[in-house]
Amino acid sequence: IFTSVRDGDLDLYSMNEDGTGVTRLTNTPGYDGGAFYNAQCTEIVWRASRFEDPKALADYQTLLKDGFVRPSKMELYVANADGTNAKQITKNGAANFGPYFTPDGKKIIYSSNVLDPRGREFDIFMLAKDGSGEPERITTAPAFDGFPMFSPDGQWLVFASNRENPEGHESNLFIAKWVE
Repeated sequence: IFTSVRDGDLDLYSMNEDGTGVTRLTNTPGYDGGAFYNAQCTEIVWRASRFEDPKALADYQTLLKDGFVRPSKMELYVANADGTNAKQITKNGAANFGPYFTPDGKKIIYSSNVLDPRGREFDIFMLAKDGSGEPERITTAPAFDGFPMFSPDGQWLVFASNRENPEGHESNLFIAKWVE
């Protein structure tokens, strides 16, 4: 699964391992990216920007023509592996990204700046894959925490963070034993 602008918009595509069978999975105007399959490869999760305001959509399209994006508000979506049955699971108006399925496929772990009004503080959260319930905050360090991924057996969580760099100019990888 990958993101491409090959059809004029940033959309998700899938293909076979040998590069054949390229199939477009999304087609709503706006940014679609950062997708991952669940362990069984039957579902996908990704971040997307959608625009209800025609001016905001026009601004996005103008930037995209010049090779740029400004993805400041991104919500998370889950769908079948072929892109059907897409459902928005976050609705907080924040920059949500780096979504990844838990090994059992029941929840999504992701990064968000929802608690920072300036938009610079990102923490890791977890939410049921259908978007029900309240997100559970996983990290609380006063720095960027992002790109969380579980080991296949669910015993370890790896993520990037600026927490050991007060200047915030570099990210380091952290690994933590996962305890439910």
